[in-house]
Amino acid sequence: MSRYAHPAGDRHADLVPEERPPQVPADLNALDPSIWPRTSGRTDGAITVAGVDVRDLAREYGTPLYVIDEEDFRSRCHDYRAAFSDSDVFYAGKAFLCKEAARWIDQEGLGLDVCSVGELAVALSVGFPPERIAMHGNNKSAAELAKAVEVGVGRIVIDSFEEITRLAYLTDQYNGNVPGERGKRSRGSEGAGGNKGTEGNKGAAEVRRPKVLIRVTTGVEAHTHEFIATAHDDQKFGFSLSSGAAAEAVRRVLAMPQLELVGLHSHIGSQITDTAGFEVAARRVAALLVQIRDEHGIVLPELDLGGGYGIPYVEGDETLDVKILAESLREIVARACRAADLPVPRLTVEPGRGIAGLAGITLYEVGTVKDVEGLRTYVSVDGGMSDNIRTALYGSEYTCRLASRESDAKPMLSRLVGKHCESGDMVVRDLWLPEDLVPGDLLAVAGTGAYCRSLANNYNYLPKPAVVAVRDGRSRVIIRRETEDDLLRGQL
Repeated sequence: MSRYAHPAGDRHADLVPEERPPQVPADLNALDPSIWPRTSGRTDGAITVAGVDVRDLAREYGTPLYVIDEEDFRSRCHDYRAAFSDSDVFYAGKAFLCKEAARWIDQEGLGLDVCSVGELAVALSVGFPPERIAMHGNNKSAAELAKAVEVGVGRIVIDSFEEITRLAYLTDQYNGNVPGERGKRSRGSEGAGGNKGTEGNKGAAEVRRPKVLIRVTTGVEAHTHEFIATAHDDQKFGFSLSSGAAAEAVRRVLAMPQLELVGLHSHIGSQITDTAGFEVAARRVAALLVQIRDEHGIVLPELDLGGGYGIPYVEGDETLDVKILAESLREIVARACRAADLPVPRLTVEPGRGIAGLAGITLYEVGTVKDVEGLRTYVSVDGGMSDNIRTALYGSEYTCRLASRESDAKPMLSRLVGKHCESGDMVVRDLWLPEDLVPGDLLAVAGTGAYCRSLANNYNYLPKPAVVAVRDGRSRVIIRRETEDDLLRGQL
């Protein structure tokens, strides 16, 4: 039999393995407070978030619809700031970022990680302090690095040997130290009323010397999906510790007077729910800090352990206590430094999903309910892999509830699917929904605040949904729904 073609049957139907389907919930109407936004509940049978009825949201803004609980988002920022009060907390913008979210992050006192000039532009457009921005990325373009130097971002995380020389050159260029070029700094000094045209008269305060960290891959395997595990050697991020590349990167940065090396960075993965991996990574990073001290006579003052802190998506998933996480990471770093006879560096963490993930839900309207006898019921909604690709990409799991009303009907094994021309277009692979589900009902999927809008796409030319923030019984659009004009804009 061909490895690629096979008769229709069990294999074609992709029957659920014996260890699945998930256990039938005790109450199909219940909202687990560890999974749903902190202000969510039910009123007259319908789900509410921050006192706003989802039926009203659907009527006013349409579906699919991303709903962000602003108070939940802000409260989790506060939780991280309080737990890591003696450290730096940088929100990972890749999880979810827009102008309004950047304002929340700024107002709550967090720093911001960006991975592109686009994310940087969002932050700068609302006046986010550049000194509280860190720039990541395994392949930063010359334009992105030049912009980072120009605006004076607080940290740049170095990810390749090419980036070291590229950043040093662009810094020289900005400072006017490249022969034959005036540099961007001179243009800024003209506007400030200083002497024009001569490099010797540029103000010393304008000279840039970017603070950089070296991203180290420690060989630690995070217990997560392969595509989001980022500290093993066979991957695109960072410098390998075991091969000696990380130590060589340190040598090359220190040889560049244009750059100021302030620390090391280690990110071991995403959706991590215990600190065991951080323990191993911290010991290995500490060994490199010792090597740097012994070889170069310097002690680096900063250590960024990245983020990747997991959240519960379905009943039974582990929930991280941020206070315990902070205590554990501090002790892990302190223990590793004591063993290596090093002073404890200032710690930085980068939560993204841990702040945005549980603050968001997605609303859908049911379009069709199709029973496949003896297997399951396919429930099709008006969105899918264009607004949440994580199920198709990672096999992610989610919790979903009938949102527009309560039901006492028996549970039916279901698969929540989208409207795209793709058999892998699933929002929730296996779940239980009430048997009386009908077209027009609203469904809410929890835990979609992170990596759903930021990974959204226009497959089949579906417009991206709006994002609505809710707080204190009121709602407002913070990202408008795309239109057909948006989809056609730019085409000739």
